[in-house]
Amino acid sequence: MNVAEISKAGQEKLKACFLEDQHLMKVVGLRTVTDLNRAILAGHITELINVVEALQERKVASVADSIKAGGQRLVLLAGPSSSGKTTSSKRIAIQLAAIGLRPRTISMDDYFVDRVRTPKDENGEYDYECLQALDVPLFNKQLLALMGGDEVELPVYDFKSGKSMRGGKKMRMDKNDVLIVEGIHALNPDLTPEIERERKFQLYVSALTTIQLDDKRYVSTTDNRLVRRIVRDHKYRNYSAQDTIRRWPSVRAGEEKWIFPFQENCDMMLNSALIYELAVLRNHVLPMLEEVPEDSPEYAEADRIHDLVSFFQPITDRQIPYTSLLREFLGGSSFHY
Repeated sequence: MNVAEISKAGQEKLKACFLEDQHLMKVVGLRTVTDLNRAILAGHITELINVVEALQERKVASVADSIKAGGQRLVLLAGPSSSGKTTSSKRIAIQLAAIGLRPRTISMDDYFVDRVRTPKDENGEYDYECLQALDVPLFNKQLLALMGGDEVELPVYDFKSGKSMRGGKKMRMDKNDVLIVEGIHALNPDLTPEIERERKFQLYVSALTTIQLDDKRYVSTTDNRLVRRIVRDHKYRNYSAQDTIRRWPSVRAGEEKWIFPFQENCDMMLNSALIYELAVLRNHVLPMLEEVPEDSPEYAEADRIHDLVSFFQPITDRQIPYTSLLREFLGGSSFHY
């Protein structure tokens, strides 16, 4: 999707985010993959990486500044798969601490209802992605209590038994505390119906790639996220590229249903895409894609992604800062996940 298509769809905040990133690309003097490859071959990539990382950190800092200026004590962060939500929340927490606020976090996973109450999808499988899989009343009750200065005992969800347990850690928020909640439903008004809109800061994070393959073709933001996910799934979940590609349509269907319809509800959008990232990820993903059997249903997609990342000249991992969002997928991050 390009800027014209986004504008036609009435997604003004998404459009503004794309235009901002296109401006940043002008700052670093890049527009196409050819421009990036020339910078790599000319030995200018370290300087470029440092500038791109600094620009992204400035955007993260502006989010923290906006949260403080608005006085909200609840930050709700959503975004599609492999958008870098986890690292973004950690970097925002650091920036909040740098301006005198204390970030706190709770896990949405601990608010699942007991498995016997979990809705099932059309295939008869438990649907953990639907909003009804969460104990929304308890979640709102505890958020209101925390924001009111009361102490609550957070639940703990035991995935083995499929039961919500009590006996979790206790939490109380002081006046300088800001609660960060990350989850796919974070921008859905039905998740926090009991909390007034002005008390919530809502943030949407996604890898809104704006680098072009050539004068007419853009690198798809969906393809960018798929490459990230293939690399991450292989490293941390022991999934093959074939496994990840097979699951991808289901992931995308969940995004279309539960994430994208609410993205314009946000107060700010944070673009997590890095101009140079596919040049780094190519070293990892190409061997994985080459292992997809030619007679498998996933081969055509694997071959298409292989062709895409092959356009990029390689960049080695050692050139990537340990605080980079890209480390969430590569490993070697200074953050704990």
